[in-house]
Amino acid sequence: MSASPDAAASATAPGATLAVGVGASRGAPVDEILGLIRDTLREAGLSPTGIAELVTVDAKADEPGIVAAAAALGVPLRTYPAGELARIEVPGPSGAPLAAVGAPSVAEAAALAAGGELLVPKRKSAPRGRAAMATCAVVRRGPPVPAVDALPAPDVPPGPGRCVKPGAGRIVVLPYSEDEPGRPRQPAPVPTTTAITTITPTAVMHTPTESPDATGAGAHDLRHHGDAEVRGRDRDLTDLAVNVRAGTPPVWLRERIAGSLGSLAAYPDGRAARAAVADRHGLPEERVLLTAGAAEAFVLIARALPVCRPVVVHPQFTEPEAALRAAGHDVGRVLLRAEDGFRLDPSAVPEDADLVVVGNPTNPTSVLHPAAMVEQLARPGRTLVVDEAFMDAVPGERETLCGRTDVPGLVVLRSLTKTWGLAGLRIGYVLAEPGIVRALEETQPLWPVSAPALTAAEACMEPRALAEAAAAAERIAVDRAHLVAGLREFTEVRVAEPAEAPFVLVRLERAAEVRERLRLLGFAARRGDTFPGLGPEWLRLAVRDRATTNRFLQAFDQALQTLGTTVR
Repeated sequence: MSASPDAAASATAPGATLAVGVGASRGAPVDEILGLIRDTLREAGLSPTGIAELVTVDAKADEPGIVAAAAALGVPLRTYPAGELARIEVPGPSGAPLAAVGAPSVAEAAALAAGGELLVPKRKSAPRGRAAMATCAVVRRGPPVPAVDALPAPDVPPGPGRCVKPGAGRIVVLPYSEDEPGRPRQPAPVPTTTAITTITPTAVMHTPTESPDATGAGAHDLRHHGDAEVRGRDRDLTDLAVNVRAGTPPVWLRERIAGSLGSLAAYPDGRAARAAVADRHGLPEERVLLTAGAAEAFVLIARALPVCRPVVVHPQFTEPEAALRAAGHDVGRVLLRAEDGFRLDPSAVPEDADLVVVGNPTNPTSVLHPAAMVEQLARPGRTLVVDEAFMDAVPGERETLCGRTDVPGLVVLRSLTKTWGLAGLRIGYVLAEPGIVRALEETQPLWPVSAPALTAAEACMEPRALAEAAAAAERIAVDRAHLVAGLREFTEVRVAEPAEAPFVLVRLERAAEVRERLRLLGFAARRGDTFPGLGPEWLRLAVRDRATTNRFLQAFDQALQTLGTTVR
């Protein structure tokens, strides 16, 4: 049984008539899939420019290697239900795909479902030293399928990495350039009116909002960050708004970075830094991707992964939602409640969410979720992104998921910005299964991380650096306890507890006025109302040494007394 050709999507070369059926094991490398397709076509006297689309089974619609192969070839990916493929008689049936996805040969059945003459039966890849992870088959059909703009309106708005379902088969429309196949387009503009799905543990609602720009969401300025509180000020402020550890980078790290400047004429080579990160977490190098800070990783995830229903757990760092919205996605929100201590409730996340983002420990709430609780968010077919930018500030990193390879779809993000004072250098990394790493890497520009940043990354993975970070985490815990104890003395101030990160979240009346008064007294605090789930009564305060905290508490007391809002 073949799918209707007029349900397909294509923007390939004129006259393209080849449909390539693809099967792949979970985590199959994109280069293995592409190599198999190109070798198969070459041996059959065919050209990749003749490919109209890749086709596979629904269960593989989100397989990163297949998705990345379609993007590299500049063609759409169409998928069929396993039940439909199981009814197609194929030349080379096999028990393995039948057991895995319910079809006797994914590559052959999907190719035949696209319609036409089977030119090349199922072929397997031939990697050295291990079993094949990819299969393909090729059919030639009749006239080329119509262009995307000739299709009926899909029931899901298209955009980079979005799913479009316009009829027979499932079309995953991938970003590409007609002039340069495989080169991602710029993200589609976000409409000025979007629907934000907001979910709380007790209610589900769809709230239409007017977006002031492409990344804002209603009343929340998602692109406001703590540095805005101290940027361009005409006087020196003690910075409690930015969560970078004070007194960093240390002298030894500055010297290492300075020593790299002599090689600036050469293009960056990230192999040594990548190996160092992999060794630090006990992972193979193919599970590591270096990025220009964790913020770049959020953009890569939003643009590279095929996502239909992303959900962000709030309150948390707003850049993940901003990046998803900028890439054209409608973003669902799960709002954790202050009354529950901002604790994670996995049951509040919709089952059909295919990408979930959560921070641990969470910025700005300072909540450290148990790793076992975060794991409950994982599902087959779902990407679980855990932002661990502040985990190295937790003594023993006791709830980290770094190093775990048994959690399906897990993506862990790390930043070296906070502990090492490298916000201006931009360095972080992604830990994920190889297929996801490759999909993200192919979306990056060339040489995305500078040579000095790579030097810093390698240095921060060394034993003495890890020991220094561990000692800093212990000091932060002591200094945080001192800050929290002082804040408890103010009867009208509520501290979100237990706090586990290098910052605390506080609630008080007239917080905006208190923040401005603190500025006059020489202290910058982070406003909380730009975080979804928080209102104008919240402030975030970075943990500093005991002497700085004592000066702050005196200023805080003075600010409150001036405004007449407290009894002490």
